[in-house]
Amino acid sequence: MNYFSPHWLPSGHLQTIYPALCMAKPEVQFRRERWLTPDQDFIDVDFIDGDAGKPFVVLFHGLEGSSDSHYARALMATLRAKGWSGAVPHFRGCSGELNHAPRFYHSGDSQEIGWIIRKLHTTYRTQAPDGKFFACGVSLGGNALLRWLGESQQQAHIVDAACAISAPLDLAAGGASLSSGFNMLYTRMFLRTLKPKCLKKLQQYPQLFDRDSLLQAKTLYEFDNIVTAPLHGYRDTEDYWDRASAKHILADISVPTLVLNAQNDPFLPARHLPSKASPHVTLEYPSHGGHVGFAVGTPPGSLEWLPQRVLHFFEGKQ
Repeated sequence: MNYFSPHWLPSGHLQTIYPALCMAKPEVQFRRERWLTPDQDFIDVDFIDGDAGKPFVVLFHGLEGSSDSHYARALMATLRAKGWSGAVPHFRGCSGELNHAPRFYHSGDSQEIGWIIRKLHTTYRTQAPDGKFFACGVSLGGNALLRWLGESQQQAHIVDAACAISAPLDLAAGGASLSSGFNMLYTRMFLRTLKPKCLKKLQQYPQLFDRDSLLQAKTLYEFDNIVTAPLHGYRDTEDYWDRASAKHILADISVPTLVLNAQNDPFLPARHLPSKASPHVTLEYPSHGGHVGFAVGTPPGSLEWLPQRVLHFFEGKQ
């Protein structure tokens, strides 16, 4: 399924911003479950329940995303129309309530991804022993999913196929891209929600990180150096961005996987897109699409191409 960008969205920025902020999101009625994590924290998982025996798709959202994100609602609405089941697990602190533990989430959170997938898979298999189980990740969630697929080797085969959309495969290159020029708009957007969460986290754990340094952070590099890296076991931002990047693990993936990144994605310049991967990995780099955009049609446009592309890939693996 080739992607053709509409002429009225001529740039990567417009192809990123317009679908996220201006297009109508389909209505989706979720059923929410709260899960206790192995470290006595919690996550919230939103479900749509489809027809018995039909496939199940888990979607991992991006940085500061949720089940209300435009891509999540679009995919879940498409699943519902086909009678498939789906779930959107929220990374810690992203479901509307601050989590309890002295941690958040990050691009290399493969352990969390694995725990969620195993739990979902066990439940689904009791209901549909022969059903297909698929995993999808968007942006940060896509990078973390790819890390889990590569690190888990054969254990990842509980997933029949996977898809990563607009994943920041090279975190250092992506971080540099988001640290200057117009791209600072995206950085400011992320920090506008991340900083208040961190201030609330300091009320739970007053010595967790330096408050003044947090407030002064203006780039994701600075934020990750103060918060993300030390909270999650990395030495500093350079260590985090290097070790958590999915580009290192693409050759180790043995589950059929689609990696979909637009070449004009402002979050990751095309020159940094990997050219080599496992034979089980399909690298698909259309010229246009922006960051998790891929709008189609005439104004006001539609979000339908992306979920259809994902499901077309999954249906080919049944």
